[in-house]
Amino acid sequence: MEKYIKAIRDNICAICVDSEEETGCTLNEKETCAVELYLPEILEIVHNTDSEYMDDYYKKLKNTICVNCRGKDNGENCYLREDANCSLDRYFSLIVETIKKVDAGKI
Repeated sequence: MEKYIKAIRDNICAICVDSEEETGCTLNEKETCAVELYLPEILEIVHNTDSEYMDDYYKKLKNTICVNCRGKDNGENCYLREDANCSLDRYFSLIVETIKKVDAGKI
């Protein structure tokens, strides 16, 4: 798990809108990084999906993680995703790519 966390921090957190170069993550103690919170589920999605199409990964993300997310309004719309404030949605393709690179020994 540590190798994935390190790769995510080096490749995703480094470009995340919630980070600053000097101080790192700007989320406070009341906020949670969805990428770190759901990393075990994200790993399971990536490791159990064999597709060249990112849409297949997104479908599993939405059916596995998004269905239980607190950002859902009325069980349908996600205000976090609609406001471009969901780190999973915003960086998911990069997260998948990073995990695949770790698995291939490229990171």
